[in-house]
Amino acid sequence: MKYKNYHEQKDAENIQRLREVLTTLPSFVSDFFRAKEMSMATTTRISYGYDIRIFFRFLVEKNPLFKNYKTTDFTYEDLDKISTVDIEEYKEYLKLYQREEEQGEIDITNGERGMKRKLSAVRSLFNYLYRYELIKNNPVVLVDMPKLHEKAIIRLEPDETARLLDFIEHGGDELTGQKKVYYEKTKERDLAIVTLLLGTGIRVSECVGLDVTDIDFNTNGIRVIRKGGSEMIVYFGDEVEKALKDYINGSRKLVNPQEGHEKALFYSTQRRRIGVKAVENLVKKYSRQVTPLKKITPHKLRSTYGTTLYQETGDIYLVADVLGHKDVNTTRKHYAAQDESRRRSAANVVKLRKE
Repeated sequence: MKYKNYHEQKDAENIQRLREVLTTLPSFVSDFFRAKEMSMATTTRISYGYDIRIFFRFLVEKNPLFKNYKTTDFTYEDLDKISTVDIEEYKEYLKLYQREEEQGEIDITNGERGMKRKLSAVRSLFNYLYRYELIKNNPVVLVDMPKLHEKAIIRLEPDETARLLDFIEHGGDELTGQKKVYYEKTKERDLAIVTLLLGTGIRVSECVGLDVTDIDFNTNGIRVIRKGGSEMIVYFGDEVEKALKDYINGSRKLVNPQEGHEKALFYSTQRRRIGVKAVENLVKKYSRQVTPLKKITPHKLRSTYGTTLYQETGDIYLVADVLGHKDVNTTRKHYAAQDESRRRSAANVVKLRKE
C-alpha cells in the first residue's frame, strides 16, 4: 500500500467526514462544496460542512415555516423565504444552543470568533446560490458580522523560555515510580518538540505532520506543508539541531511504530504519530509549572518566536515569510505593536507624589 503522509491522511479523513455530513443536508449543498473544492483546504471544507449543518438544524428547530422539515428537505424556494430577521435570530441562537451527545444534550456557546466563522459559512453558501441565480434573495449580506476584538499577545519572556526548557530537561529529577519512568520515556521527545516550536515558529499541525525524512541536517532545514498546502523549507539553529538529534538517535530508536506510522518524526506512547491534542497537552503540562499565570499553548510558542525574531531583526517581511503568513499585514498586526518592555517602562514615568 502506498505510503500516505500526515497531510494526505488528514485530507482523506476530512473528505470522508464531509461526505457523511452531506448526507444530512440538502442536495444543493453538495454542489456548493464541489464548486469550492479547488479553493478551500479540506479542513476548511469540513468546518464549513459542520457550520452549515448547524444552520439547517436551527431552521428546523426554531423557524415555524420549517417545523415539520428534515434537514435534507430544503429547496431553493425554501431559502427564498428566509429573511434578514431569520439570520439575526440565528446569530442570537449561536450564542447558546444544545447539541445531542451520547451523554444527553450539552450546551454549546460561541464567542465572537465562533459566531463569525459560522455566519461566514452560511454567507458563503448564500453568495454561491445567489451568484448562480439559484435563489432570488440573499439576506445574509444584510446582516452585520460580529466585530472581533483584538486579543493581547501572550508569549514567553526570554527567562521563561529558558526555564521552560530547563524544566523539561530536568523536571523529572524529583519524580519516583511510574511517573519517573514515563518522564524518562518522553523527555527527549518533549524537549525536541518544544525546542522545535520555539526555535522555528512552525504551527503545531506542521510539527505533528513532520516525517523523519523531512529533516536535512546538512542544511539544518525542515520541509513543512503550510496552511493551504504549500511546501516550504524552514531553517533551524544549533539548539534545535541538538534537541532533534538527541531524540532521533535516542528514544525514537526504541519505538517499534505501528503500521503506517513508520516515517513519523514524533511518536505517541501508543507508537503512532503524535497528534495535535497530545502536543497541546504536553505544552500545557510543562508551561504551567513555569508560568502559572499565563495560558501557554503551542500557538503562544509560535508567538514567542515571531516576537523575538522581529525584535532581533526589525524585518517584518522576514517574520511574515518565516511564519508562512500570506499577508504581511497579519504579521504587522501581531508583532509590530509596541512591545511589552516599553509598556513596562512607562509604568514608572508618571509620578503620583513628588520626591
